Amino acid sequence: MSDLPPENVQQYPRPPRIEPVPHLVVVRLGGETIAETTGAFRVLETHHAPSYYLPPEDVRARLDPVAGGSFCEWKGRARYFDVSAGGQRAPRAAWSYDAPSARFADLAGYLAFYAGLMEACFVGSERVIPQDGDFYGGWVTRNLTGRIKGARGTEHW
Repeated sequence: MSDLPPENVQQYPRPPRIEPVPHLVVVRLGGETIAETTGAFRVLETHHAPSYYLPPEDVRARLDPVAGGSFCEWKGRARYFDVSAGGQRAPRAAWSYDAPSARFADLAGYLAFYAGLMEACFVGSERVIPQDGDFYGGWVTRNLTGRIKGARGTEHW
């Protein structure tokens, strides 16, 4: 049983919204805790698992910027980082928005991690399951219900 309240991803808003996370968020890589914070935000969007954004001052991994980026119609242009800790390197495993749109201004400089490229991620005591697919970076937890986008064939709905 999850200690997080039940949520249905089909009831998340579009356009998406940002909200503070009332739980401890932890990220591990290479046997090290590379981030631990009670100051995270999450973005909720219809059919998506939430994406979690952590304050840079609470991230203790080496972050090396990489070429390229992506564009979100809601948040703006993202840049990506290789993440290194404990002798492990995870390529393009984190992203950030330096100058997000006004609606998402609180995310400026915050870091999001692909859970599938990390050793483990937690929201409260709940271990995160990576969102299906190789594009979205949502964190799936057992409290989520509804159809979560990301798997083959769900990209355009």
